Amino acid sequence: MICQKLYTMKRSFLIAAVLSLLFFTESYGQTDSIYLYNASFEDFPQASTPPRGWRNCGWASESPPDTHPAGFFEVVKPAYDGNTYLGMVVRDNETWESVSQRMSKAMEAGQCYEFSIMLARSELYVSVSQASGQDANYTTPVKLKIYGGFSQCGREEVLGETKEIVNHRWVQYQFKFEPTQSFTHLTIEAFYKTPTLFPYNGNVLLDKASPIVLVPCDDTIAAQEETPEPAPKPEPPKPEPTKPEPTKPPTKPDTTKPVAEAKKDVTLAGVERADLKEGQVIRLKNVYFQADSASITQDSYDALNNIFDFLDANKDVIIEVGGHTNSRPQHDYADNLSTERAKSVMQYLVSRGIEARRIKYKGYGKRQPIATNNTLGGRKLNQRVEIKILSFDG
Repeated sequence: MICQKLYTMKRSFLIAAVLSLLFFTESYGQTDSIYLYNASFEDFPQASTPPRGWRNCGWASESPPDTHPAGFFEVVKPAYDGNTYLGMVVRDNETWESVSQRMSKAMEAGQCYEFSIMLARSELYVSVSQASGQDANYTTPVKLKIYGGFSQCGREEVLGETKEIVNHRWVQYQFKFEPTQSFTHLTIEAFYKTPTLFPYNGNVLLDKASPIVLVPCDDTIAAQEETPEPAPKPEPPKPEPTKPEPTKPPTKPDTTKPVAEAKKDVTLAGVERADLKEGQVIRLKNVYFQADSASITQDSYDALNNIFDFLDANKDVIIEVGGHTNSRPQHDYADNLSTERAKSVMQYLVSRGIEARRIKYKGYGKRQPIATNNTLGGRKLNQRVEIKILSFDG
């Protein structure tokens, strides 16, 4: 009985494949449209195997894209069109997935084309982190890039790209291609939000790609992209009615001697005041920010409060807060991000009560690396905040 079912399934998919091939070949020369083979990504659901007609263009050391849904990696979203769809990921070890195929005919240089594809983000895409070796949920939003080329996996020119795909439901994304050469192949790639300082784990699901249709170059095509809805603001808690406290009888004055308050740790990141000198630079090890942002994370406040305690106890010390990035972003972006992060640290210390005149801030961008930028570990070391002792004349 099981063998009969498997035979029936295979026979159905074989018939579908033959019909797709006939449609694909008969479309040649009939219109100005360009067709993709198996544009709806139909195949048997299987991990690490892209749908038929699509070639894997990823790293040889990594697994290929997947045909969903069958529950592997906990991806269960129903297909938008047909029975299956393509799933691609980006990884935290700086590898990402892409697929490619030869188009039914070449694009013409100087012409304009319209293309659309259904995209979504899976709520779950659980696999092993290539950086940590632990289970991770690959759900950070990624973007889709589309290239024209002259061979399988060719990337001669970026024809179009999306913003980060945040939507969990299927949404149609539209593109306008303006090729400068007569490309014969198309490559579709999942890629990180850019600029980004560190690679991350994310996913994108693809279904129902359209034909590539010749259009006038003055036509405007608006991409239908979904933005996340803002979370509703929480209502402020209503104050509970307070009960009047009973009058307490007067108490006798406390004649015991007050206990001396324990002294705070007045070192600066573990360095004693006596060991500090003007011009000395101290790297802060536990100050963190949101990705591509100057927003300080909760894990940073212990380290920042240590700086406050030191400055509060040593009112003659003037410091500079220096921000640094790794080499991934462009100079302008790195300069701005490092400056804003240094400024955020300064503003926090001032908000605690340190005089603003005692704290300078500066962004050094990616100009002063302390480790190689060729490894993930080195880039993490270069992404840092430092304190520089400017003077003891405050």
